[in-house]
Amino acid sequence: MKILFYSSYDDPSVWLNDLARALPRADLRVWKPGDTAPADYAIVWRPPRELFAHRPGLRAVFNLGAGVDAILALEHAHPGTLPREAALVRLEDTGMAAQMAEYVTHAVLRYLRRLDEYARQQTERRWHVLEPHARRTFTVGVLGLGVLGTHVAKTLASFGLPVRGYSRSAKRIDGVTAYAGAEQFDAFLDGVKVLVNLLPSTPDTNDVLNRDTFAKLARGAYLVNVARGAHLVEEDLLEALKDGQIAAATLDVFRKEPLSADHPFWNEPRITITPHSSAETLREESLQQVAQKIEALERGEAISGIVDLARGY
Repeated sequence: MKILFYSSYDDPSVWLNDLARALPRADLRVWKPGDTAPADYAIVWRPPRELFAHRPGLRAVFNLGAGVDAILALEHAHPGTLPREAALVRLEDTGMAAQMAEYVTHAVLRYLRRLDEYARQQTERRWHVLEPHARRTFTVGVLGLGVLGTHVAKTLASFGLPVRGYSRSAKRIDGVTAYAGAEQFDAFLDGVKVLVNLLPSTPDTNDVLNRDTFAKLARGAYLVNVARGAHLVEEDLLEALKDGQIAAATLDVFRKEPLSADHPFWNEPRITITPHSSAETLREESLQQVAQKIEALERGEAISGIVDLARGY
């Protein structure tokens, strides 16, 4: 079997050495411009459109991350970019769920205990005890109940917090009040104190974090965005912070990354910024998952993680 590798981020030699160990029968090569030789599989991160050209025999494209929005954006802009027969396969967890739960839990508990406000008081050398938030009304709403969202919701519920979850189709999760479908979106948002976004990036979900969404939350709510920057209308967040509807936000993703030095978010002390680091792709776990799925396809078996191109996840 012939496998192409491309990453706009990682050193390809490291991946190729590990892939050769995991798939000793594979003919591996790094894709370079002009390469149109046959390939059975492609393992990629943010590939150029040219990689997919003239590949009628490509069986599957493995994306080195849970989010496939970069590839779907290529397909949306240039229909037919992905070969018709090729399945698009996303990573499933590979250690990201635990990392995401750590990150989100830290942000939520920081707001629950008002540690963000204490940090600002410290810069002013102020010694003042703040009244804690009431746990029973500190409702956390998790937007998106995929593998990562479900794990995050369960983790938050284990702290005894009231947790809601929202997904496109109905789900049942112990300790989580589940909402589903467009008709339940407003009910999900109503009174939420911390909104955590883990939605996939699709045309339907882009700009979902907007002034209308913020207005339905509890007054002085908090926002944690760890999904994609395209979900957030940045001007609406700044306005909601200004009028007090949003008390503070933790943002790990942005419309343009890296965040430019002159972006207004840097000057807003109530916004906590991290550089798209909430959950890193772990190479060894990812490698084993991709190798196992390729071997399964070679045996003619079905695999999980195939993306529905119409839905975008």
